[in-house]
Amino acid sequence: MDKTEISKFTILLVGVILLVFVFFNAYFFLQKDLSVIYTSGLEDLFGEALGPLIEACIRVMYLGIMGWIGSIVTIRGVQLLTSPKPEVKPETVPKVEPVTKSPKSSRQHSAKTKGKKNK
Repeated sequence: MDKTEISKFTILLVGVILLVFVFFNAYFFLQKDLSVIYTSGLEDLFGEALGPLIEACIRVMYLGIMGWIGSIVTIRGVQLLTSPKPEVKPETVPKVEPVTKSPKSSRQHSAKTKGKKNK
């Protein structure tokens, strides 16, 4: 295996590891005991419920972003592995032929000097 194949497999492995990490975090987050809060006043209910609600929202956003990044890295790794290898074509050098003077070029030179006076 060459260096490019190793880097392709590394990208794929990093993406899969990120996805597995996110899924385990989500699993452990859902295993946590979620309790319902009972209070008599509406203000007390909002006060006690907002703390855990904000924490849950932060965790869900964290898991969503990590899952998104993991899936993008995994997709790129799969694309790199399945993409065709670029073919290296040898560079073709055009054949250069020597230029020979034709009699026309000498006639053109003499035509230019015809109109001038000789001193």
